[in-house]
Amino acid sequence: MAVRTYLKEQLGALGPVEEHRFSEGIDEGTNLILKLPGQRPELDPLLVAAHYDGPLHSIGADDNASGLAALIELARHWSDHPPRRPVWLVAFDQEEWGMLGSSALARDLKASGQKLKLMVSLEMLAYTCETQNYPHPAMRAIYGDRGDYIAVVGNFGAAAMLPGLASRMGRYVTTKVLPVPDAGRALPDVRLSDHSPFWDAGYNAAMVTDTSFMRNPHYHQMSDTIDTLDLPFLAAVTEGLKEGLSSL
Repeated sequence: MAVRTYLKEQLGALGPVEEHRFSEGIDEGTNLILKLPGQRPELDPLLVAAHYDGPLHSIGADDNASGLAALIELARHWSDHPPRRPVWLVAFDQEEWGMLGSSALARDLKASGQKLKLMVSLEMLAYTCETQNYPHPAMRAIYGDRGDYIAVVGNFGAAAMLPGLASRMGRYVTTKVLPVPDAGRALPDVRLSDHSPFWDAGYNAAMVTDTSFMRNPHYHQMSDTIDTLDLPFLAAVTEGLKEGLSSL
């Protein structure tokens, strides 16, 4: 509730914040949505999101205060420097309970016929380390041993946009792309964020991530504190997102 209030204050200073309420689980939830018009309001919007709930028994600095920090900074930037197309900035509730907030919004958007250029989930953006793990051993030969990059994981519908996005982000931070077929069903680990309900609903969507538990040993632990984070890396990721997403 405290985080929700803080987000309403921060985003509300930039424009009207819609409260998208849902009842997917045992409790009702609330997604927060700020819509900025962009330079060409007739274009399909870009939806950029981060979940604002945290895991039980964890401080949640990387998961997902880092994503929210980037979301707020992107909102401020795009409020002052409108991107090419409209952008919807969304703070999702109840991601940790099975992506309930994003599932509700994806379902409602699909039912209304709402088109999106791309949905982007900001999921843990601030941890780096010497050793990187992968869901499949063969990936090490492609992506390397060090956990010093940001990953962009997209479905095949988004695949054409990923190289350009990674190139623009790469001016600020090492960026590596993973396109996945069949909504990632063969690699369940890549579905564990708010992009996957949008994949399932037929939208082009991508997750931007430091790879979560494949890198960060503090995942869902009380040790997930701000002093474990690489804040210059988070700043570089955020600057890369500004440039990478603004021209889509």
